[in-house]
Amino acid sequence: MTPKYTRLALLVDLFMTHILCQECNLLKVHLGTFTWENLMLLNKMSNSIPVECFREIHDFELPKEILLSTQPEKTNIKYVFYETFTQAINIFSQNTFNSSWDEEQLVQLQSNFYEQVEYLKQCLKKENKEKKDVKADEKKHSGAGVLPLGNLKLRRYFSRIYNFLKGKTYSRCAWEIVRVEIRRYFYYLKKFTTLLTRK
Repeated sequence: MTPKYTRLALLVDLFMTHILCQECNLLKVHLGTFTWENLMLLNKMSNSIPVECFREIHDFELPKEILLSTQPEKTNIKYVFYETFTQAINIFSQNTFNSSWDEEQLVQLQSNFYEQVEYLKQCLKKENKEKKDVKADEKKHSGAGVLPLGNLKLRRYFSRIYNFLKGKTYSRCAWEIVRVEIRRYFYYLKKFTTLLTRK
């Protein structure tokens, strides 16, 4: 790369970093918008659970206490949402989908998940960089580098969903039940982000 194009690439990188910083400052609004969009896509993918699937409905033990905290401002939403979208990618990126789903809506949903993971990854990187200026003893008590307890609960929640799908050999009913469950989860996420924006 010539010096001219090297400088151009650096300027573009600096510009994008500046834009990203601005977007990270609008994190709550950004996540609220995408959560609503994901919720709508999950609705449009399929009309309803077939009657014959009702007997297979399963309680995945959604950890609602994480999302309905009386002090949501103390919850690191970047970690919660990053874990959510990462686990959602793991589930919805399998090649065993319900063939009756609207493929266009599914592709858009997958795209949203990937986009949000990359967005949050950059915001977390920015946050960790800022933490380097904090004193060592403050870092020790900040929980940096340790997966928050809430995220461990979320990981187990999504693990139960994955194991359910696998145990049902990725049947149509299993996928429909999972779609409705993830939709229910995003409903709580939306309530959570709405509560955050009021703070």
